[in-house]
Amino acid sequence: MLRTVKTWAALTALCGLALTPLCGGAAAGENKTLKVGFVYVSPVGDEGWSYAHDQGRKAIDAMPGVETTFMESVPEGPDSERAFLNMARKGYDVIVGTSFGYMDSMEKVAGQFPKTTFMHCSGYKTHENMTAYFGRMYQARYLTGMVAGSMTRKNEIGYVAAFPIPEVIRGINAFTLGARAVNPDARVRVVWTRTWYSPDDEKKAAESLLDVGVDVIAQHQDSAGPQEAAEARGVYSVGYNTDMSAVAPGAHLTSAVWRWEDFYKNFIAKVQAGEWKNGNFWYGLDSGLGGIAPYGAMVPQEVRDRVDAARQDIIDGSLVVFAGPVRDQDGRTRIAEGALPEDSALLGMDWFVEGVLGTTK
Repeated sequence: MLRTVKTWAALTALCGLALTPLCGGAAAGENKTLKVGFVYVSPVGDEGWSYAHDQGRKAIDAMPGVETTFMESVPEGPDSERAFLNMARKGYDVIVGTSFGYMDSMEKVAGQFPKTTFMHCSGYKTHENMTAYFGRMYQARYLTGMVAGSMTRKNEIGYVAAFPIPEVIRGINAFTLGARAVNPDARVRVVWTRTWYSPDDEKKAAESLLDVGVDVIAQHQDSAGPQEAAEARGVYSVGYNTDMSAVAPGAHLTSAVWRWEDFYKNFIAKVQAGEWKNGNFWYGLDSGLGGIAPYGAMVPQEVRDRVDAARQDIIDGSLVVFAGPVRDQDGRTRIAEGALPEDSALLGMDWFVEGVLGTTK
């Protein structure tokens, strides 16, 4: 059964109601329905990040013995803390927070409800009952960079990005490395929007990049605004989160996409069986969690073949995206030749690679 609280405004209206204390643990008993709540930072109709997660929620809602709900457009910070607290007090067994900025709020609430299972996407903090999980989307970013680097004619690629945090910086760097692997002259211009979801601002940011001459637009944003800008100007685009080809059929080369359905189903099945163990999980292309969308008709077969081969090389380990030597945008060697960076270095990445035009501030 699906029960939905659709907006943060709706949640705040509920906060004055009497709330039921948490009862029972996260593992569902023989006749107990497992209640799972999702909290999203943007609308589920954003065609991007929250939409992709919501496909996973719908997949588990169809599982026997599972009931789900969601709250959308919940801001990071104190508002998200109230959202998690509301769900925990109402007896939800599993609470899923899907934005980086939810991390501290979830950790605080998790400490108050030790029998509830908390899942935080894209962060790094864990608790006895709180798991951190994410995918190595930088691997898919590298592949989409290869496509963009192959298709640009001006060697100038624009990248609309949300916030200068390691997740986003890491993705920009991987994209640039992919572009320059096939086109050493390619450069990637970055514009920060300081928002995860604002279609108008994202579109305007893309337009500002187009005004200075880029001929491919990429993004780390939750809406398809940058794709719309590329379509309107007659240039190519690379999407994120979902296949955005329907929004920009003449522009869309491919997207770096999330496929959350199997991940969430496997996770919930383990919770139901009492087999889930908390930790910090970072899944690669080999898991199927991340990947790239089908190529647009304009992408030549030779480009497709080259990118597909690179994908297989990443999966079997013969291609490591950040294998040295890697230089930063000032020409300094950051990863020595032959060296492979530790995950901790990738998770804290705060510098741009050679070929990126922009700042990390």
